[in-house]
Amino acid sequence: MRTPTSTTLNFGPWYRRSPFFDATLRAGCSAYDVYQHMLHPNTYGDPVEEYWALVNDVTLWDVAVERIVEITGPDASTFTNLLTCRDLSSCEVGQGKYMLITASDGGIVNDPVLLRIEADRWWLALADSDAGLYAMGVAVHSGMDVHVGHPEVYPVQVQGPRSKDVMRDLFGDRILDLRYYRCEQTDLEGIPVVISRTGWTAVVGYEIYLRDPGRGDDLWERILDAGKPYGIRVTPSSDIRRIEAGIFDWGSDFDLETNPFEVTGLERLVEEQEADYIGKEALERIRREGVSRKLVGIELDGDPVDQPTQHWPAFVDGERVGHVTDACWSPRLEKNIGYVWVPIGSAKPGNRLDVQADDGERTGTTATIPFIDPRKTVPAA
Repeated sequence: MRTPTSTTLNFGPWYRRSPFFDATLRAGCSAYDVYQHMLHPNTYGDPVEEYWALVNDVTLWDVAVERIVEITGPDASTFTNLLTCRDLSSCEVGQGKYMLITASDGGIVNDPVLLRIEADRWWLALADSDAGLYAMGVAVHSGMDVHVGHPEVYPVQVQGPRSKDVMRDLFGDRILDLRYYRCEQTDLEGIPVVISRTGWTAVVGYEIYLRDPGRGDDLWERILDAGKPYGIRVTPSSDIRRIEAGIFDWGSDFDLETNPFEVTGLERLVEEQEADYIGKEALERIRREGVSRKLVGIELDGDPVDQPTQHWPAFVDGERVGHVTDACWSPRLEKNIGYVWVPIGSAKPGNRLDVQADDGERTGTTATIPFIDPRKTVPAA
């Protein structure tokens, strides 16, 4: 039997295209992922050059794949709080939070960015998962007066230190008063949008949520025009920067079989509260009993690594103890960094591991995350 030398993926109408798809083609996108049943721009040029454009200047991303779950109705606030281990009782209109949607056993269904658009209107910007269907199922049996749906909302991200200049030129000086993890409804020359001070970078940045998919090209070109004086560059999302910042990718770094106490930094999101929520009993038990494994940082020796095509097994004295979920070369740190699952006894920084990478055997050392700016002072500036 002949072994094929190449594989072609057929993209039919069941894979959605974002309102910015044609614009990404014009910008030179040469490869797409499938994410949330939508084509997601993956490759434009050199990832290191794109990284420096993000860190030093300003970049534009099509992230319409962040599918929005909208929760509305008289019981919308109570229902949204039911889905998460975060305490939303003090979340104000116009405020956002990074949250976890939890299952009854404490597993992480998804880790969306939440925006409270109106008193009884909440948005969840999802990672790649079926969390929207999960929320719909919970709503059916909740006995609450609530509606869960997927509105026609499609975000782009404007990220980098010059993003404030671009956004000021687009929306006026008032946009500079928008604080980190805050949002507002507005329009751009008749294009309806919601703007938030959020992003998958932990640098200064904004997300612009387009509310009229027919205006995708209009919004995109206005952003590019405003960004020209500041050297704006169209890029995919930056895995280098998100790993430096300790930002995780649901489905790659952790999943439904993971609880928050197993992931470095997510423990803080299990907030003690009077209100009940799905998974509360399980998570409080795990809080008391502890966990047997942990997702931590790793520094890998050797030449710059390419992004893993699969999880890399990790060993101690020849025994497999975990796996590396993702890794990259950090141009600023001048070292290979990533995330690794290890037994709790090996979770502290400084433990040596042997890793079977795509390009052969490497040695690594467990490390503290985030690797850069652990207090998130840069994006909050």
